[in-house]
Amino acid sequence: MKFQNLNDFPEKEMFPGYFGKFVHGEKMSVAFWNIKAGSTVPLHHHIHEQVMHVVDGQFEFTVDGNTKVCGPGEIIVIPSNVPHTGTAVTDCRVIDVFHPVREEYRV
Repeated sequence: MKFQNLNDFPEKEMFPGYFGKFVHGEKMSVAFWNIKAGSTVPLHHHIHEQVMHVVDGQFEFTVDGNTKVCGPGEIIVIPSNVPHTGTAVTDCRVIDVFHPVREEYRV
């Protein structure tokens, strides 16, 4: 067990306009994103299961061809290997949880 403060984690721009802080457990990763309006993550898929939570702002998300603009409090569950993409409609804050660990997000 480890007590930490998110403010102590370095922030890294992983994609243009996507600034993240990353916390890793043994079997999962959590990404805390600050995303600039208009920033897009390209269509992709990965082995990781993903749960996305919009904390603030509006985020247009497309999962397996279905598109929705999501706002604060909304959650999107993305199964393993399902294609998805998204664009920040406004500046927004988003939390992603991934299983297994996203090794490429280790800072």
